[in-house]
Amino acid sequence: METERESMDFDVVIVGGGPAGLATACKLMQLAKESETELSVVVLEKGSEIGAHILSGAILEPKALNELFPDWKEKGAPLNTEVTGDEMHFYTGMEKSIKVPNFMIPKPMHNDGNYIVSLGNVARWMGEQAEALGVEIFPGFAAAEILYSEDGSVAGVATGDMGIGADGEKKDSFEPGMELRAKYTIFAEGCRGHLGKQLIKKYNLDEGKSPQHYGIGLKELWKVDKEKHQPGLVVHGAGWPLGESGATGGSFLYHLEDQMVVVGLIVDLNYSNTHLSPFDEFQVFKHHKSVKTVLEGGERISYGARAIVKGGLNSLPKMTFPGGLIVGCDAGTLNFAKIKGSHTAMKSGMIAAETLFEELTTNAESTGKELESFTENFNNSWLYQELHASRNFGPAMHKFGTYIGGAFNYIDQNLLGGKMPFTLKDDTPDHATLKTAEESPSIEYPSPDGKISFDKPSSVFLSNTNHEEDQPAHLTLIDPLIPIGTNLPKWDEPAQRYCPAGVYEVVEKDNDKQLQINAQNCVHCKTCDIKDPSQNITWVVPEGGGGPNYPNM
Repeated sequence: METERESMDFDVVIVGGGPAGLATACKLMQLAKESETELSVVVLEKGSEIGAHILSGAILEPKALNELFPDWKEKGAPLNTEVTGDEMHFYTGMEKSIKVPNFMIPKPMHNDGNYIVSLGNVARWMGEQAEALGVEIFPGFAAAEILYSEDGSVAGVATGDMGIGADGEKKDSFEPGMELRAKYTIFAEGCRGHLGKQLIKKYNLDEGKSPQHYGIGLKELWKVDKEKHQPGLVVHGAGWPLGESGATGGSFLYHLEDQMVVVGLIVDLNYSNTHLSPFDEFQVFKHHKSVKTVLEGGERISYGARAIVKGGLNSLPKMTFPGGLIVGCDAGTLNFAKIKGSHTAMKSGMIAAETLFEELTTNAESTGKELESFTENFNNSWLYQELHASRNFGPAMHKFGTYIGGAFNYIDQNLLGGKMPFTLKDDTPDHATLKTAEESPSIEYPSPDGKISFDKPSSVFLSNTNHEEDQPAHLTLIDPLIPIGTNLPKWDEPAQRYCPAGVYEVVEKDNDKQLQINAQNCVHCKTCDIKDPSQNITWVVPEGGGGPNYPNM
């Protein structure tokens, strides 16, 4: 006999305990308390705790936080390191770089008044504020399925079953998933959320929009020698080594408190050379003279990787559908001109909360409607204005490259304030840009030295990634034969290179090359779901709590 799933009812269910989801929850409960209204709000988080899966640079612009918690300093928010120095470098090789004069840096990239933070710790603090306001938080519960009403509206979500073996059979530890039903459901899963992806397709939310664009961000946390540490210093870079293969992106080196620095590389996922490995590009980058000097003698504390949504306003889908909203990076609210998405994600959640609260208090029986007033509220906000002003930034870099694209963006942002009288578009999806193995110049990466550069296994170890081994693979192939029959000869299976965690491996088996998927290594970055040229890989949630456990990332 089938075990029935338990069901719980709420006013609002929020999927995802990041900045967008927690801002939605906090704002909703603030409004409820102000008007002495009873609301039941729950946040589902697939990580083992709030912040466990969050990875970002991160420089936080406190604009949205100031609105949500004007007294965040008194409440102990972990914004401990204000930006004291702001530099931009163009790297021309391993030894040299050109420091870009401050006046030539696009205005959105300036960081006056911003803070270098661990976004995971900011999320943990926001989770504490949410619980203090009466929000229920369920960490370790992965929303695996969207529930629909008979009229086609979203009715909530169901968490995944626990205790299913790799063979699909129930184990002794089996526990059925739980249904969380709601008047309205908010999806705030972060970049390339797997349920958000389903909603966009089902309701054609991206109709008339440019395809979404992405980057992959790789990051390490280091403890460095005291004499090399400059708290508050921000260094951004472009050029080498990505430019050697025609790829675009940028680097960052941020000095936090307590002798900690974060170093990272963002690789735009529209790159064309199938031999390119973002992980190895990152390891090479750290050997630049100016970066190596800071890291030498230090200790690498943690490593992680996460896809970044960067299509901006041109790619932003409709965020409303019957029964709920998609907010934050699940929709794509990041401002790529600023390389920042936390303040925009939070603001989108706050707008969602205000829209929801008005609907629920105006009509206590309201459920399953399309909250069309959200779009008007969004368009009247500073968030829309900010995204509109930066709408040309990404397409200019994609179309014209680093030099001409940079010059275009300088004119657009610094001289015209984002008011260029036309809009550039980039309508080629990132997965469609790869050239074949024969067309792509080979790239030879040096072996890691174990001091500045490292291999994937030792890096994944530092991400504290863990999955229950005897469970169905959460990296699924629509057609199991496609990678073996198509990708290997044509693109030389790029998954073995674009994955930053060694999940995809080409092995010899029965005198034949085959793709092996080591799902237990997955750091939930979503790059495979994005970049696979045949769009055959689909990322779904593993058992709740599985994945990385990032400390201070």
